Amino acid sequence: MAELIPVLVPLVNPNESESLLARLCVKEGQQIKVGELVAVFETTKATLEMTADRSGFVVGITANEGDLLKNGERLFFLAERPDQKLPAELINISKNREPKSSETPSNLRITQPALALARASGIELTTLPSGQLITEKMVRAKIVESGVEVDPTALIIYGGGGHAKSLIDLIRVEGKYNVVGILDDGLPAGSAILDVPVLGSGDLLAELRQKGIAKAVNAVGGIGNITPRLKVYDKLKTAGYTFPTVIHPRAFVEPTANLGDGGQLFFNAYIGSDVKMGFGCIVNTGAIVSHDCVLNDFVNISPGAILAGAVTIKERTLIGMGVTINLNVVIGAGARVGNSAVVKADVPENGVVRAGSVWPAD
Repeated sequence: MAELIPVLVPLVNPNESESLLARLCVKEGQQIKVGELVAVFETTKATLEMTADRSGFVVGITANEGDLLKNGERLFFLAERPDQKLPAELINISKNREPKSSETPSNLRITQPALALARASGIELTTLPSGQLITEKMVRAKIVESGVEVDPTALIIYGGGGHAKSLIDLIRVEGKYNVVGILDDGLPAGSAILDVPVLGSGDLLAELRQKGIAKAVNAVGGIGNITPRLKVYDKLKTAGYTFPTVIHPRAFVEPTANLGDGGQLFFNAYIGSDVKMGFGCIVNTGAIVSHDCVLNDFVNISPGAILAGAVTIKERTLIGMGVTINLNVVIGAGARVGNSAVVKADVPENGVVRAGSVWPAD
């Protein structure tokens, strides 16, 4: 039998396991050439135009425009002939896909996070516009229209450990927000941390959102294992919360720096000229992030760390206390740099630089 080449759904956004097939630009049996537009995928934060990396005929299409598809799922095959038949074990027509909820209108194009937010907030799906991709931002606007009065100064803290204590003091001295309570899945309701009441577990998120509390700060630090921290962000996003960047008055941010949402900048942190910070970054006490550095999403810079100019820290990376990183170094995604290490060259993805060491070894 002639070779069949599977064409798979690409990874559009590393933080989302699904993407919406916004446009399918090919038909069954169509001949395509290298570089030709095949499909357009969308998530809440990104759009990707997928082009063919080889020529052939399209056979065995398994999805329709408007479907939410998992990364790595098969979209179709490339074949040598337009009439090439698929073996029975490779047939995977659309009816085998998990059906959309009967509560979702058939003409509604909505991302999975936006759908979860709409349901958690009680938004009637039939009131959302058809013919366009509905995102979380659009659903949040709909929530505002629905009449739930939001207190712009109120926020909750998710997590009740030591990092929460530091955040409570930071937020109080910043003076912009009022911490109305703490949610923690392991602490009893009715207890308190620094006089802030523990309200209960994450099961209260939807109820608090309906009461007009729309901002949240993630106090799960993620040192050693970032997965719980990421799961908390997913919970909060699904329930419709936004993430203010909180900045201690004694932190200094140059006016040309660009800070992402959900950042946490502690006492005596310095953010230099033209620095770019992604979502959910922590820059702790006395850390220095020099000019032109780039911190991708969920980077944690521990107290006293020093980043020279033009350092790039990829997502989900932990930089330990007192670390020094030289000019132009790139630290790969998911890396761990131990306390007091000196980094003179690039660190690979998921790499580990041991505490007190010099990287690379002399």
